[in-house]
Amino acid sequence: MTMLATGSVQDQITARLSAALQPTRLVVLNESASHAGHMGDDGTGESHFRVEVESAAFAGLNRVARQRLVNQALADLLSERIHALAIKASAPGD
Repeated sequence: MTMLATGSVQDQITARLSAALQPTRLVVLNESASHAGHMGDDGTGESHFRVEVESAAFAGLNRVARQRLVNQALADLLSERIHALAIKASAPGD
């Protein structure tokens, strides 16, 4: 089921990760301009992103489990709007 989405994809990523993970640090970078004309570029300028997120929710989890939490929070965006997402997920003190 698709969630009602308003705002830019970057804003939606920020809002969803903030709500799901209560991060102590969150950086969402739109890297779509670097991929213009490449496979997956849908012409919107919002297809390729990089996130750096630090959250206590990641404490004790391995890299794959951390990435799964991020992917779960963004599931419908990943299936419909985001072509590529690079994730750097850490716990405070890592």
